[in-house]
Amino acid sequence: MPLRCAILDDYQNVALKFADCSPLRDKIETTVFDKPFASSDEAVRALQDFEIVCAMRERTPFSREVLTALPKLKLLLTSGMRNASFDLETAKERGITVCGTGSVGNATAGLTIGLMLELTRKIGFENARMHAGEPWQTTMGQDVEGMTLGVVGLGKLGTKVATIAKALGMKVIAWSQNLTPEACAVAGVSYASKDELFATADIVTIHVILSNRTRGLVTAADLARMKPTSYLVNTARGPIVDEAALLGVLQRRKIAGAGLDTFSQEPLPVDHPLRKLDNVVLTPHLGYVTENNYRRYYGDMVEDIAAWLSGSSIRVIQPG
Repeated sequence: MPLRCAILDDYQNVALKFADCSPLRDKIETTVFDKPFASSDEAVRALQDFEIVCAMRERTPFSREVLTALPKLKLLLTSGMRNASFDLETAKERGITVCGTGSVGNATAGLTIGLMLELTRKIGFENARMHAGEPWQTTMGQDVEGMTLGVVGLGKLGTKVATIAKALGMKVIAWSQNLTPEACAVAGVSYASKDELFATADIVTIHVILSNRTRGLVTAADLARMKPTSYLVNTARGPIVDEAALLGVLQRRKIAGAGLDTFSQEPLPVDHPLRKLDNVVLTPHLGYVTENNYRRYYGDMVEDIAAWLSGSSIRVIQPG
């Protein structure tokens, strides 16, 4: 009898387009969920009879409570090789194998630059006006050339964004908890203290991983240091920034605006106050959502399942 496999949060309903499941046709029975679960209880009810679950990053959390309530679950997959919403210790205790996938390129870097350009040049805003038949030209753009970009987190993604920013003629400064002036020099950017970065950058962009150390890393005090003409861009994870404090400075126009792809609650509620602000550019967590990435994610998940069924699991993610 085939094992039941759930593909979660396939918002665009494309998983079976990008993954060739034919090698597993006689071994698994696949069900696609293209809408987010409203709660953990709803997820538990829906997934009771599944042995295999394919999850997309942190869209559906698998906490201790959820994993404990899914006695049939044996294989849990995630896109990418980390997922902050998985309780890996509980999975190990319960004998649930957790595997990940590869990814392609630096898709989030392009989105970060796009948000910066939308904030400063209003491309999407003016495009919407043109299609709506509105009068010609209303906005006045800003040149990013000569601006200072403050990068919080100079890893692979932060370095890519810094490289593009320098090509646009921006001065780049960087800070993170473990960053050194020597590492900045290797990347060709200037080191700054946290206070200096928030006080002097024209645009601050966040590129650290969500963890216990980075949750709430960008505080109300940091936001208060920003110039009234500056922007914040967050394509990392919502909880890295004090969202209530950010909402406050945006509502009071203490900073010029923000470009946000990630939020403390996702999907972002339709009545959330961020949706009502005209100085915020919002995208629905599109950072890794590209055809190339999805093709790799779902293709690797098929490989993960096949390897697990053969008794030789690959890309296993261990707690630690």
